Amino acid sequence: MKVAYGFFSFTEVTDPSEHRSYNAWHQLDHLPEQFPLPGIVYGQRWVSTPACRAARLTSDAALDPIQYVTCYLMAEPIDETLDEFFALGAELHRLDRFHTHRRAHLTGPFRVVTAHAAPRTQISAAAVPFRPHRGIYVTVDEAAADVPSDNDGALTDVPGVAGVWTFSTVDGLTSRRWSAGHRRITVCWLDDDPLAVATRIEPHVTSRSDPDGRSSRRTFAGPFETITAWQWDWFDAP
Repeated sequence: MKVAYGFFSFTEVTDPSEHRSYNAWHQLDHLPEQFPLPGIVYGQRWVSTPACRAARLTSDAALDPIQYVTCYLMAEPIDETLDEFFALGAELHRLDRFHTHRRAHLTGPFRVVTAHAAPRTQISAAAVPFRPHRGIYVTVDEAAADVPSDNDGALTDVPGVAGVWTFSTVDGLTSRRWSAGHRRITVCWLDDDPLAVATRIEPHVTSRSDPDGRSSRRTFAGPFETITAWQWDWFDAP
């Protein structure tokens, strides 16, 4: 596939009054600036609304504060792509075009390990992230980088799951610029109401196990909604 990596950011907006400004900044300024970079294939961000937060199956202390997940899909050569990605970030900082009321609790590049599309969609697995969707369901596991998920393909049988990609930590690709650690991230793209799919997917998420008895610890599992520009009222005071 053209996409070889996903760069994730699990982000908290630290000032409750800054959600609208954060979303305006990211969708109208920061995100569009990434796409001209040669190694950036695509990027999108999703929101854990109050209802999505209530539907989380797992949310440990490290990731519990987050309200957003961003994923930039990247191509090889990854070292060059990451250098350009961070150089652009530094330049936007210099121009005072970076949002200050945010904290990333998990960031870093993860290699694409598996990709599946639900047969009913009639699209290729490589096309899943580009298909319109209503949200995603995300799981995060602390695990050795080479431990695959054993049921990610089966998740496409869940009604409302259009496709599933699994990402894993890249051995040898480390930096003080991110906090990927040794983790696996599974993303299910949803074409039904994320809250409804969360209920359907829960038995499949709780029953998963690693092959060969290798251990992992699930630190996050929950739904997110797709963000529509200018519709940023989820956290407005009543």
